[in-house]
Amino acid sequence: MNQEKTNMVVDETLVNLSPFPSFVLNRDGQVIIWNDLSKRYFGYEMEDFLITPSAIKTGLLSSLSTEAYQNILLGKESLLFEKAQLLTKVDTMIDSTIITSNVTINNEPATLVTCILENSYTRMDDSMQGLKDLMNGLYSSYMVVTVDAEGLIINCNPNFLAISHWTPKRVLGKTFWQLFPDNESNMKVTDTIWKTINSGQIWEGEVEKITKDGSPYWVYLTAIPTYSPATKNYEFVLFEKDITNERKMKHQLEKIAYIDPETGLMNAHRLEQVVNDMIEEKRHFSFVYISIDKYYTIKELHNSQREDNLITEFTKRMKIYFQDSEMARINEHEFVVITPLGEWFTQGFLTYLKQNPIYSGNVAVPISISGGITRSPQDQSTFPHLMKASLATIANVREAGGDNIVSLSNATHKAINRKSIIEKRLLLALDQQNLKVFYQPQVDIHTGKFLAVEALVRWEDDEIGVVKPEELIPIAEETGLINNIGSFVIEEACKQAVKWHKAGLDLKVTINLSVREFRDKNMAKSILSTLESTNCPANLIQIEITEKFALEAEAETSIIKQMRQLEEEGIVFILDDFGTGYASFRYMQLLPIETLKIDQTFIHSLLQSEKTQRLIHGMVQFGKSMNLNVLAEGVETKEQQKLLQEYGCDAIQGYLISKPVSEKIITQLALNSIK
Repeated sequence: MNQEKTNMVVDETLVNLSPFPSFVLNRDGQVIIWNDLSKRYFGYEMEDFLITPSAIKTGLLSSLSTEAYQNILLGKESLLFEKAQLLTKVDTMIDSTIITSNVTINNEPATLVTCILENSYTRMDDSMQGLKDLMNGLYSSYMVVTVDAEGLIINCNPNFLAISHWTPKRVLGKTFWQLFPDNESNMKVTDTIWKTINSGQIWEGEVEKITKDGSPYWVYLTAIPTYSPATKNYEFVLFEKDITNERKMKHQLEKIAYIDPETGLMNAHRLEQVVNDMIEEKRHFSFVYISIDKYYTIKELHNSQREDNLITEFTKRMKIYFQDSEMARINEHEFVVITPLGEWFTQGFLTYLKQNPIYSGNVAVPISISGGITRSPQDQSTFPHLMKASLATIANVREAGGDNIVSLSNATHKAINRKSIIEKRLLLALDQQNLKVFYQPQVDIHTGKFLAVEALVRWEDDEIGVVKPEELIPIAEETGLINNIGSFVIEEACKQAVKWHKAGLDLKVTINLSVREFRDKNMAKSILSTLESTNCPANLIQIEITEKFALEAEAETSIIKQMRQLEEEGIVFILDDFGTGYASFRYMQLLPIETLKIDQTFIHSLLQSEKTQRLIHGMVQFGKSMNLNVLAEGVETKEQQKLLQEYGCDAIQGYLISKPVSEKIITQLALNSIK
């Protein structure tokens, strides 16, 4: 065997597994590994050899000649047998044969010394009984194959013969590589195994093998390099456990996990894996998202059997048209096709569907589809971005009437990229506290006195410029950062409310919070904690919720409970967006609302429409009948203010008073309103 194979890599674990007293010396004669059996038979501890580098020579190996000792240290021979009397710590001599071999430890050359104690065979046999029992157990439980240094099979046990269908006569002399399927994938695996065990290391893992007749089976293989005293050479023992049934079960489970049972297509989870693999391989492809238009309307017009037939027949047509392409079913009526073909071919599927209609009985089902094509890597280069881009494209197709497949437009591309940048920059902005809080005043409609200010988050980023609230808030909700923004605004608002209070300004601060934030069962506790840490009286804070919030809160007792808890502490709730479509008299009874806020969409058309005037007048009267304050937002003209005053509105907010401004400007405006 050549030098590369002789220099086995060892570590403390391998040396401790030796059934003989064994230790490792570096080239300076320093003991660097000392196994437990050496401690047991010789009495020395590792610390005994740390005094001087030559401690092993003057102690245990003192009977060796200087020449023999130097041969061991310098590794002049890859394998060396030497008779010696070994000196124990209690000054007794043990006759022994020591076997030394060149090894590598921590990338440095060293010598492994194994001691066969000739006058202690009986004791050794007793101590090795457990090892013998272990080996017998392994041979009876596992398939075992022994391979020589050249890769030739020299031994195997009955378990291996039974499963592989080989006979000893046929298999002995075959090569290690002939036990595996002859394909590129397995060649890489066997090459790795062979290199690993030839470097003196153990290899283990799942591998595919073949029987004598070429049938595949799977094993969990543990390949171990060993030394044979009989041949004075290295051999390799392969312990194999048959896992074919487990692999079949795993394959079935993967089918359940990754395959849509109704269509046989990949599901969304498997699609993500496939797309990620293709991206990693730097392959170019089109990600085509296809959605059946008005599917639920079609579903209502047909019974469940015909509905199943609709999906089955639609899938058949996809498979025929996009043959050799990867396909997945994302949900009930939406699919994805991964194809290298161009836009013109993909759009041809529309014509193909019309030429090959799906029938319900004798009637053709009027199916149309909306599709979005996103190229990778030209348009997007991650699975989530491909999905987002395609869905955005489909939304545009639907707005235009559907029944079309189009590529990602430049405008949509820019919008998606901007959104992606905002998501990344928002994290940085929160971390560096780059968000600002501006305030818009709410004043008494009769006196002009400042009653409160609404805290509004503003963000101007160095890279992407001004991000408007209508752009920021949906992204924050989608990414889960809305709670972080909410916490920031609450703390800033509380601090500022305290400053105004100390300055003698009777100003309340209104904070906008979402139902998502209140789904956190500790939301009320968190708000009260912020009030305490900032020394802010609870009656200086108002919380503004939307009608959608109120409608959802109505069904969630935990949210109502938190709102009641905050009300008891003195916090006031304002119902925003009143009249925009979610109105419910029930939540007006359940929730602790003190003020109604008429949405600006009504105020904008107040002067142009008598119907709007009657509607707003009715809203104000409704609020008054419920003993609520009424606030109108979006007031921009004196004429609007005058009408609202006539209707009995209590307060107004809008550009007529001030746009959202900094706390310094609010302070000056509030002081002016008192004069």
